[in-house]
Amino acid sequence: MNLPDFLNEWAHGEIMLTGHRIALHHVVAYYNEGYSAEMLLGQFPTLSLALIHKVIAFYLDNQADVDAYVAAQKAEIDRLAAAVPSGPGTIELRRPLAAMRPALKP
Repeated sequence: MNLPDFLNEWAHGEIMLTGHRIALHHVVAYYNEGYSAEMLLGQFPTLSLALIHKVIAFYLDNQADVDAYVAAQKAEIDRLAAAVPSGPGTIELRRPLAAMRPALKP
């Protein structure tokens, strides 16, 4: 997919809006949920309305490629999230504290 000057690809393949830390897949996800350009401006106030319109136009002109990219990004995010080990729950964190309380009483 040929990217216009208002989009750039970062080292790990993520497509970002040039000069921002906002990913194309975030804007497209909101757009596909029914957000208008003005509503997207509310979500991303650092963007200009003109840039949002350019991103939407790019998406509509390249919908199949962008949808495939978004699906790949979502799959990678889901894969990474599944790989993160779960930490201890609240009960496990409170057990050591409860065991220390008797020793802390005078």
